[in-house]
Amino acid sequence: MGKVTGFLEIDRQVHKYQPASDRIRHFREFTLPMSDKEVEKQAARCMDCGIPFCHGPTGCPIHNQIPDWNDLVYAGDWDNAIRNLHSTNNFPEFTGRICPAPCEEACTLNLEDIPVAIKTIEQAIADKAYELGHIRPYPPEKKTGKRVAVIGSGPAGMAAAQQLGRAGHDVHVYERESRPGGLMRFGIPDFKMEKHFIDRRVEQMQGEGVTFHCGVNVGVDRPVEELLAEYDAVLYCGGSETPRAAGIPGDDLDGVHDAMPYLVQQNKRVGGENIQSVAWPEKPIVAAGQHVVVVGGGDTASDCVGTAFRQGAVRVTQLDIRPQPPERENKLAVWPYWATKMRTSSSQAEGAEREFQVATLEFIGEEGQLTGVRCCEVDEKRQPIAGTEFVIRADLAFIAIGFAGPFRDGIVKELEGKLAIGTDARRSTNVQANDRDYRTSVDRLYAAGDVRRGQSLVVWAIREGRQAARSIDEALMGSSVLPR
Repeated sequence: MGKVTGFLEIDRQVHKYQPASDRIRHFREFTLPMSDKEVEKQAARCMDCGIPFCHGPTGCPIHNQIPDWNDLVYAGDWDNAIRNLHSTNNFPEFTGRICPAPCEEACTLNLEDIPVAIKTIEQAIADKAYELGHIRPYPPEKKTGKRVAVIGSGPAGMAAAQQLGRAGHDVHVYERESRPGGLMRFGIPDFKMEKHFIDRRVEQMQGEGVTFHCGVNVGVDRPVEELLAEYDAVLYCGGSETPRAAGIPGDDLDGVHDAMPYLVQQNKRVGGENIQSVAWPEKPIVAAGQHVVVVGGGDTASDCVGTAFRQGAVRVTQLDIRPQPPERENKLAVWPYWATKMRTSSSQAEGAEREFQVATLEFIGEEGQLTGVRCCEVDEKRQPIAGTEFVIRADLAFIAIGFAGPFRDGIVKELEGKLAIGTDARRSTNVQANDRDYRTSVDRLYAAGDVRRGQSLVVWAIREGRQAARSIDEALMGSSVLPR
């Protein structure tokens, strides 16, 4: 639990960023690492709070033992801190970079707005693991003779594959794109997480016996029924990729795009790959010299903002239908849960103009080309307020209002009538499977991650992948030593 009086003696500090004027000139990560001693001081702030909500269900979905590794870091025992962190999280270098850190919201010190810098410490531990040689293959002592196929190599698929491989199963991962990583590689920009971290984990997993098959679109290139016949179990981790329909008139104009094809293209440019693929057959989209409007207020919208600035956009405006949240939440009413309050992402801080409580009424254009976005203010029920209409100039517009489930033209279409599909509270159509054994309605086919849960955080995907791996291992072997 760190130093008993550390939270009284040491101020909260987190990674600093390169200035916005510098970081928008490249697509690399821009956080400035802290020294080991500085990180150890931050770990010392972890207090003896009695009930550590940070790693309970309200704080960390994968139940990272945060007070334990904070204490180890404070003591300078980085080796055991890494082992502790890896016991619950296969990929802390991912979550340490791209998780929004609900653990910090649940920290007792957040009652005073000075939570322990958990995310910063987690990233430091993960990066130290590479430095000390801990990220190396850990192959199983013996093989079980069982074969498992994992469809999709996003965080859920990778976590499940690593767990199953370490349990001794022969694991084969099938990925539609040219390289593994899923959303982490092709959706999340490099300035948030560089892709060599994924490459190193893939290399580690290959050393543990996991085989990756890229460029294979299961359900299109290869029937899933074929995998079910060939393997003892199949885990579907295809993600939630169908853009939510906005229903905004004029969305067929040139210059109006869904967010994900735009992000995928830029990630492929940075990775030196062909920007077009079967899944994303869009023509090139570049924001250089353009007036850009982003519809939506979430992480994907923020990623579009940061990408547009790096491509040289003249102006970027972000439209959010929700009211502007308060600067500070009522702690006693919401803690330790995630609070609705004013948050500014690093991308928004690079110069975005943000409009709150605004509805997008129509994309307008001339001769088929987008020229502007007609908007209006809305009331508490998101109904237009008469006389408040205005037009924002736009050469490019990106719709980033979420996702409605997996693509329908692959596995879902092939197994139509057999694979149960359900609709959740957000009107997403997901593959039906419970969160105890992750079994679908098709024998020996399991589902985990966003394809089952709906769009969510990387940390939730890792949790579901790990839990599904245990369920599969238990079904194949009768019992399992894998953690749930």
